[in-house]
Amino acid sequence: MTVKDIVKITLNLVVVYLVGGFILAFVYANASPKIFKNNEKAEQDALKLLIPGADFTKLGDWTIHDKHAKYFEAKKNGETVGYVVQSFGKGYSSYINTFIAVDKNFIVQKINILGHGETPGLGDEIETDSFKGQFTGKDIDHLKVLKTETKEYVQAISGATISTRAVSEDAVKNGVAFLIKTIKEGGNKDVQPQHN
Repeated sequence: MTVKDIVKITLNLVVVYLVGGFILAFVYANASPKIFKNNEKAEQDALKLLIPGADFTKLGDWTIHDKHAKYFEAKKNGETVGYVVQSFGKGYSSYINTFIAVDKNFIVQKINILGHGETPGLGDEIETDSFKGQFTGKDIDHLKVLKTETKEYVQAISGATISTRAVSEDAVKNGVAFLIKTIKEGGNKDVQPQHN
């Protein structure tokens, strides 16, 4: 192989990479507004499932585990009925993106798992209604995982204690703590995750 052949191959590769890069940039530029719009709609749909019939106003942003999260006020007929906070919990194999709805007294009303990468058949049990239903009516002091049967606290999913703790004691507890500190106490919005 001559120097001329090497230069020719190199130039061909550069052209292929440049053309490919321009194609990817074009596709991304056209798709990203649609993706953003779809994500916004999915977020609004998730909020309406948490507190049906409410109108939501974004109150601000906060950070947990270096992840960007949001929080909202929910109103019905102009009166505040509760809040929703997005939070993340560090699970077994992913960060678990969670929405938490609380009433005006910061009692959990409902949670929804927006996304995760936990183990299928074990950690993904956090998405079941029976698991998520355990949070209804819990205050911040009762967001603790027990491996035994319990109604007072959150019962661990067998074989998925790390995922259970990530939702309960990380995402939900820290989200509720953030709302209490920010809204009720008017405190700092930079809440660091608490681990018990």
